[in-house]
Amino acid sequence: MHNPLLTLPPLDALRGFVAAARRMSITAAAEDLCLTQSAVSRQIQQLEERLGTPLFVRARRSIVLTDAGAQLFELASPWMDQLAELSDNLRHDTKLRPVTITASIGVAALWILPRLGAFQAEHPHIDIRVAASNRLTDLKRDGVDLAIRYCPAALAPEGSLHLFDEEIVPVASKAVARHAFSDPGALLEHVLLDLDERSRPWLHWAQWLKAYGIRAKPKGYLHFNQYDQVIQAAIEGNGVALGRLALVLPMLKDGRLVADMPQRRRADDYGYWLIQATEHPRREVALFRDWVRAQVERTSKELAQAVRQPARAQRSSA
Repeated sequence: MHNPLLTLPPLDALRGFVAAARRMSITAAAEDLCLTQSAVSRQIQQLEERLGTPLFVRARRSIVLTDAGAQLFELASPWMDQLAELSDNLRHDTKLRPVTITASIGVAALWILPRLGAFQAEHPHIDIRVAASNRLTDLKRDGVDLAIRYCPAALAPEGSLHLFDEEIVPVASKAVARHAFSDPGALLEHVLLDLDERSRPWLHWAQWLKAYGIRAKPKGYLHFNQYDQVIQAAIEGNGVALGRLALVLPMLKDGRLVADMPQRRRADDYGYWLIQATEHPRREVALFRDWVRAQVERTSKELAQAVRQPARAQRSSA
């Protein structure tokens, strides 16, 4: 009786093939697998001989999948991920692995961290690891389960979930806002808190003032290289910041900051997106993902309510 298990190719050979196909480089695959380049080449050659067909077209400095290679990669790559995940879960069945979420330093500090206590109260058995970084990471390679990324809609990865858009509004402490937001000219009598981030000019006061036709110079500037530092300086009364509305909402609700809502602006088509490393995440990752979605719905409702408040109410609260 024919046993199909006997015809399956060796797992090591499949692993070498998938690693090379993901990186389109045998050298890079060898680094990922902690093997020599010749060892990975032999694995791929062994697999090609077993299947009786070439899987790559080899050029001088590159490789390209053949039709057969593309078919095998489409089937084997997700299967390898599922097998690796199951293997990890079985090895760590006595303790759940932490759920790792990555986001920019500003998003992690201002949006994720203030909400984590509520999740821990609901799910005390699930550990969360927050990997705050302003660089993009390869989720699977770096062992990250979820990511919140900030980008235009056109650059959002396929399958990502839109969280909320980016709106910018001047914010300050109550004491500073009382005068700074009393009329347009009063703003320039205060120190403006600026972010040193060239790739995001909409977070710079220079672009903001230009958009409103304001050419006079403010009292002064304070510059920071992290966005959460900008907001902390505003809370402490050191000047006026450009607040990213979704991130500063908790500070507006509890009165640490006041926003000049009539002056808010949309930041082109930029927004926040939730990405998961695998299509079918493990149970604890799915729980945290769904909790993030619920927090986003809550944030969206609170944003709509904050925007609807009349300017008089905003300023009187100052």
